[in-house]
Amino acid sequence: MRIRQSAGCTGTLFQVTVTLPVALFTIRIVPFQRGPKGGMMQDIDTTDQKILTILSQEARIPMKTLAARVGLSRSATSERVARLEKNGVIRGYRADIGLLDDAALQAFLMITLKRTPSISILDILAGFPAVRKVSSVSGQLDLVVEVEVPSINALNEIRNKIAEIENVEDLTTSIVLRREILRDK
Repeated sequence: MRIRQSAGCTGTLFQVTVTLPVALFTIRIVPFQRGPKGGMMQDIDTTDQKILTILSQEARIPMKTLAARVGLSRSATSERVARLEKNGVIRGYRADIGLLDDAALQAFLMITLKRTPSISILDILAGFPAVRKVSSVSGQLDLVVEVEVPSINALNEIRNKIAEIENVEDLTTSIVLRREILRDK
């Protein structure tokens, strides 16, 4: 499990990332957040913290099991989880599917944009199933896109489609030959 902490104007943000055998689940935990009218929302108590810790490790745990582990009834636990979701403490449960096929080809597409920011390009990139990660970076490049495709022809197809996007100025491709260090998060 990896916990990353950063501070902002709405309080401290903790991102808890847990790697499971097949997928990666992320739960973002925000202890303090401004409410709709600018006031501070209710603090997270120790029971909420227990719930968040368990969910960060087992995002698909049945509510009955979660309730038993935190010592509450199922309905009380459900209400707490619903409140944490409503208040934006739990922002969602996402599966980030890892490498499925050892024969798959992985590559990094380094993109320079004509103008930034460009939110629309992120929406377009999200529409490609081969895109695994998109990172905004500092320096001469604007985006680094990690893709996973079954063949060189498929890589060329996605590369050509991305190069044709209106705001893309330059596109450089680097194929991953071998992962030298690969750690679980």
